[in-house]
Amino acid sequence: MIKAALIMALAGHILCGVSDCLLGYSRKGRLDLKNINDEEKMAAMFADMPLSFPLVSMLLGTFAILLFGFGYMTLSYWMSRFSAVAANIMFISAMVFLIPIVTHHVFCGAVEWLYIRLDRKGEVRTAVLEMQKKTISTMFAGYAGLMVFLITLFIMTVTGRTDMPAWGCIFNTLVFMLLMLPSKMPAKGNIAGALMYLGLIFMI
Repeated sequence: MIKAALIMALAGHILCGVSDCLLGYSRKGRLDLKNINDEEKMAAMFADMPLSFPLVSMLLGTFAILLFGFGYMTLSYWMSRFSAVAANIMFISAMVFLIPIVTHHVFCGAVEWLYIRLDRKGEVRTAVLEMQKKTISTMFAGYAGLMVFLITLFIMTVTGRTDMPAWGCIFNTLVFMLLMLPSKMPAKGNIAGALMYLGLIFMI
């Protein structure tokens, strides 16, 4: 049962990475977010973005987060074998991560969809950027929850308080993110999450 949930989480992070790329790439390649400060450059940047990309991203991303949510809940349950306190911290922080982050993902897709659908005009740009700024707290809340979850998992593993070897602490999104930070790889967070669950499938 635990293995199945971890496999679902692995698949979920891969699919979520795909959904992130649908928001970050047009037919011409990767979008340069620096261009959002210039009305004409932003309009040109999204000129080749198919309207289907953000729509599919919202739907796929929501399904993907549901999938990897099983992994975070299962790791919380697994941790209860070793520490009720750590398990509760992980469960609560996972909920703080999952609920806001799915909201944030939908908002990001909606912002792009509306901007493209309404012909990338100046007033539309102002409105969607305002919406993005006013809902950005969902991203901060979600990643704060994820950080608490990952730090708790790392500490419990590296101190030998689980049945994994201490070196198993490397199978943690934070570790992989630090390794990938210098790169320009897209969807780094989801790649790191997928690698964490790939390792844990064999460790737990």
